[in-house]
Amino acid sequence: MERFYIFVLMANQDDKFKKVISHAKEYGYVFQSSEIYDGLSAVYDYAQNGVELKKNIRDYWWRAMVQMHDNIVGLDASIFMHPTTWKASGHVDAFNDPLIDNKDSKKRYRADVLIEDYCAKIENKIDKEVAKAAKRFGEAFDKAEFVSTNPRVVGYQEKIDSILQRMGKSLEKEDLADVKALIEELEIADPLTGSKNWTEVKQFNLMFGTKLGASAEHAMDLYLRPETAQGIFVNFLNVQKSGRMKIPFGIAQTGKAFRNEIVARQFIFRMREFEQMEMQFFIKPGTQKTWFEYWKDARMKWHKSLGLGEENYRFHDHEKLAHYADAATDIEFKFPFGFKELEGIHSRTDFDLKQHEEFSGKKLQYFDHEENTSYTPYVLETSIGLDRMFLAVFSNALQEEELENNTTRTVLKLPAVLAPFKAAVLPLVKKDGLPEVAQQIVDELKWDFNIAYDEKDAVGRRYRRQDANGTPLCITVDHDTLNDNSVTIRYRDTMEQKRVKIEDLRDIIKQEVDVKTWLKKM
Repeated sequence: MERFYIFVLMANQDDKFKKVISHAKEYGYVFQSSEIYDGLSAVYDYAQNGVELKKNIRDYWWRAMVQMHDNIVGLDASIFMHPTTWKASGHVDAFNDPLIDNKDSKKRYRADVLIEDYCAKIENKIDKEVAKAAKRFGEAFDKAEFVSTNPRVVGYQEKIDSILQRMGKSLEKEDLADVKALIEELEIADPLTGSKNWTEVKQFNLMFGTKLGASAEHAMDLYLRPETAQGIFVNFLNVQKSGRMKIPFGIAQTGKAFRNEIVARQFIFRMREFEQMEMQFFIKPGTQKTWFEYWKDARMKWHKSLGLGEENYRFHDHEKLAHYADAATDIEFKFPFGFKELEGIHSRTDFDLKQHEEFSGKKLQYFDHEENTSYTPYVLETSIGLDRMFLAVFSNALQEEELENNTTRTVLKLPAVLAPFKAAVLPLVKKDGLPEVAQQIVDELKWDFNIAYDEKDAVGRRYRRQDANGTPLCITVDHDTLNDNSVTIRYRDTMEQKRVKIEDLRDIIKQEVDVKTWLKKM
């Protein structure tokens, strides 16, 4: 019975994820890159609606991170950087993933992901026990107490912790033989074939190489940047001096990064070309613990301000710390395929600036006028994948609802502040002067908002189309509009309709989509 439950749960998750991918294409959010040539694996194009949603997520992050902080400024560093940058940062020698091949299926996997997926199945068992107990005890159910005292749940959690701790220690020591031994002990099978015939675990460097120069024989070997952070570190002193910045201060950046993911999968969750939103916060040594807690709290509040459900977030502290960190945690989000990393918060110590000092021969220290001394700042990093954030928002928003008339509707309940179109204007019919009035409304509102115009099909079908496209508001122009200068406004999430004056539309829309309103939830 238990195995059947897990199978059904995973089948439902797979089905939901397939619907997410299908909907993203059908409604112009994400396309397979070069699809007419059969595409490229793990490379995607953001379509007409996707590019708007992506831009709005980026802007929402930028407003919260840069505009709302007096001591954080922006940067747009080049994708190409001097190759010594990546030697100093450790990427040339240590930017690897542990990969394992199945001898029978000939498929390649990340060994750590196989183990994490195994633990995710145990988490599904915990979820089942919690759901059964919640149903049994009703309103009296205390989830925290149940999870900490129920013997079966405690046993499941101890098993997860033991597995992840062992994996973390083995990866930290680069004991790849023990990683394989763990996979074999857990009897982890190839997800496609069920085969347990594995090769040894090997490390694979993820950086893309390229060349810079007019001729092949004189070209310089370069890398496409695997992260945006190093562009911030090498510009630390330039920004600090030109902006007369005092510690603590931050430098934020959004931009493309590139990783040769051999095991790229799960749609836009893990791609070879992706976009990051990162902020490096430079602090006085010894204050990193305080700032680590501060940014954990601040970043979680930012996520929750979007209303995607508090139950869909959790912190996951790293068992294995990166070579530069003394503390690290992930904000994980419950994707259709389970809880996965959405944002990383890392205490990077002074590793990066000291490394670039050593390799460049240039001093990268901060002079503290108050204490009359120079020191190498420590760094607190927040790093979020824009594409993963897109997937989190999109997959959470896609819902199928059963209505009172025994019909269903597919609705994309995007946070209104992020929706590609804030409102759609619909003339009831394509005659009697209604399209002209509707177009006048569009022309007036588009100065402030991205507005759609839709006149094809019956108005009910247009409502459904805008629901599926994520548009928060629909504005219908009918024959009464010609007499009373009023329109019907319909709300996507509740389907409530009310009559309002055309002159009030701007304020009504602004109230729904204004960034200030949403960020104040923090």
